[in-house]
Amino acid sequence: MAPLGDAVAPAAAAAAPGLVVSFGEMLIDFVPDVAGVSLAESGGFVKAPGGAPANVACAISKLGGSSAFIGKFGDDEFGHMLVEILKQNGVNAEGCLFDQHARTALAFVTLKSNGEREFMFYRNPSADMLLTEAELNLDLIRRARIFHYGSISLITEPCRSAHVAAMRAAKSAGILCSYDPNVRLPLWPSAQAARDGIMSIWKEADFIKVSDEEVAFLTQGDATDEKNVLSLWFEGLKLLIVTDGEKGCRYFTKDFKGSVPGYSVNTVDTTGAGDAFVGSLLVSVSKDDSIFYNEAKLREVLQFSNACGAICTTKKGAIPALPTTATALELISKGSN
Repeated sequence: MAPLGDAVAPAAAAAAPGLVVSFGEMLIDFVPDVAGVSLAESGGFVKAPGGAPANVACAISKLGGSSAFIGKFGDDEFGHMLVEILKQNGVNAEGCLFDQHARTALAFVTLKSNGEREFMFYRNPSADMLLTEAELNLDLIRRARIFHYGSISLITEPCRSAHVAAMRAAKSAGILCSYDPNVRLPLWPSAQAARDGIMSIWKEADFIKVSDEEVAFLTQGDATDEKNVLSLWFEGLKLLIVTDGEKGCRYFTKDFKGSVPGYSVNTVDTTGAGDAFVGSLLVSVSKDDSIFYNEAKLREVLQFSNACGAICTTKKGAIPALPTTATALELISKGSN
């Protein structure tokens, strides 16, 4: 690893990136203009583009990777605005569709004083839930190096069937599958339905990123206990990452495991931090998937991803706060926690 005073981008940065296709939801987040108040008490809201798979796509492009997004939007001002934001951020939008009969999803986000969030969603049903298998751009998926997805697209039909068909098409074409479940309990019928739905496709993934809170939720145990984390491991998985907030992350492969410290920053809004982390990781994997087997390379990549996640928490909103390679390297040069 490079000395902290002489930060360099991960070695994989030299190679040409492969295409990463993100599948799922993009929506408008309404973020209070003041932290630490309830939605009812908030005097005003800042409109911000959101939705984890879309955030990841934008993060990839901002870091010099190649990304595309597949999803459905309302044929309304918000929907057209969001697709325009994808394009402005260098994301291939040929997999984006508009629905004349459903609205673009909205979420009101409560920002607690420590930058953590609570969500209230308006999507009954929103356009992203209505994507059908027949509408999938399979050609775009088959051109990918990596197919990335979450779990919100598994909640209701017809989007669930479209998600499963897209994932199967990717797998049959030999494309790496990346899964970040992004648990959003208010959207599921129950906690158990969320667990069952998230785990229903668990073993299709090549690599998975979960937060410590998601480990606790999925295993119903202590996320710091490695035994609980390893209950999520399965034969064939290449990499399991657990993010631990500002403490950094833990990594598990068939041959090695460890942790990489995070970065202390002035946290304003944690929205999109995990997506910045994932986007950074996917850029590196799309250039060089030997990181699954080379611990020194993986640690270097995760150091960079930790810096990307940390930077994203220093501004409101996800996409506007996404880091560049230069800002991530600057933070790394200052040193970890």
